[in-house]
Amino acid sequence: MTTLPDIRDRVRTNLRDLDLSAARWSDAELDRHIERALADVSLAAPLEATTTVATTPGSRELSTSVLPDFIELRAVELPADAFPHRAVPFTEWAGAVTLDLASPPRGEQARIRYLARHTLDEEGSTLPEALDAVLAGGAAGYAAIAWAAFAIDRLNAGEDVAERLRRWGESRLGAFRKQLRAHGRPSPLRSRRLAPAD
Repeated sequence: MTTLPDIRDRVRTNLRDLDLSAARWSDAELDRHIERALADVSLAAPLEATTTVATTPGSRELSTSVLPDFIELRAVELPADAFPHRAVPFTEWAGAVTLDLASPPRGEQARIRYLARHTLDEEGSTLPEALDAVLAGGAAGYAAIAWAAFAIDRLNAGEDVAERLRRWGESRLGAFRKQLRAHGRPSPLRSRRLAPAD
């Protein structure tokens, strides 16, 4: 399983910043750029998550606040153990989900399918392995552009170092965004209804 140090090492390799005694980027700086790239990856190819929650007898309301790293609700199935699955229509506003049912639930379990942000830490990651290189490339692009912006008007080891690094970073980010589009997928149909206008 890929960990944050694994991705950090890949970013350093992309940046050719392997001499830690004279590193251009600190681990903390790279971690910030990895976090930014991970947010982009999560929006393009989010984690598909499923959980069950207990409904409240007599209430049609559920909350998305109990869903870890929540991005978007895709389906609510009630009861959770029904087969075939019974998706119920819902409306969602400000973290509150209203089940559009004639009769309110009686406290049975509901299965919630949702999209979530990916996680990456010292222990592991929810990213598919195919996205590891994409993430590292995006983080390297962000790191290069940030360093180039910092280096403007400063003495550099070579002529136009900051400008060359900026161009390299922008090309990496261009490739990163293209790869994210390739890994993204069309949105499936959902059992959602628009809330009526006031």
